[in-house]
Amino acid sequence: MIFTKNRKGEQVMLLPIERVTPNPAQPRTVFDSTELDKLAESIRNNGLLQPITVRKLPNERYELISGERRLRACKQLGMDKVKAIVINADDKQSAVFALIENLQREDLNFFDEARGIYELIFQWEITQEEAAAKLGMAQSTLANKLRILRLAPEIQKEITDNGLTERHARALLRLKSDERQMDAIVAITRKSLNVAQTERLIDEMLQTKPPPPKRLLIVKDLRIFLNTIDRAVNTMKQAGINAEVDQNEHNDYIEYTVKIPKASVYQQQHRRENNTTLFKVSI
Repeated sequence: MIFTKNRKGEQVMLLPIERVTPNPAQPRTVFDSTELDKLAESIRNNGLLQPITVRKLPNERYELISGERRLRACKQLGMDKVKAIVINADDKQSAVFALIENLQREDLNFFDEARGIYELIFQWEITQEEAAAKLGMAQSTLANKLRILRLAPEIQKEITDNGLTERHARALLRLKSDERQMDAIVAITRKSLNVAQTERLIDEMLQTKPPPPKRLLIVKDLRIFLNTIDRAVNTMKQAGINAEVDQNEHNDYIEYTVKIPKASVYQQQHRRENNTTLFKVSI
């Protein structure tokens, strides 16, 4: 049903909200619940001032092109119908429109933006030059945005959770391991470093080589250890300690039992001498 016309002369329709499906190319993955609540309250009080944009699908269904937050807010309010502008667009155009609509919003997460650009290029088989032209940005800017996707997902999450910027993220790319990148994030967050200070921190980290991995000593000949035990026992005997060794060889292991007396030969002899009567008195 045609509802009205907007200022551009586009037809605004009132569509059953359950017939509108999300856009699979939607770049935004994070939706602030507090902001969504505020939008829902505004729509409750003032109505939906800006209709969503959709394209028609078979079987009287529609795919959302732009207005994900508005659609979510309307669903949150339990609305049955939503104002929508229906346009003609194929899959590629729908993906481009969804990305452009989100790029025009300042609160889009820069990792979501980069993922949206990536999907635009590789899923829809267009070049970086074409994507840059459609999005109105220099190709070098677009390439820099794609570079941050080299960071591991857990590193991306830490950057986002700690409120770091896209330039912070690009600086971290100079560190080649996830561990060192995580160490840098901890230092950046703890000291509230800006981008220039972060660059200096990473310069220092690159000059300091990480400690080499511990080398595991593998000895193929057990006789080295057995000879060490024998030398230790001989050393004790030379020092006057009558150590006794009992060796038993099993299928899986060699059992060594070393008995070390608490008193040395000298101490035993000295004890015997003290127990001997030195003077004999006859009456």
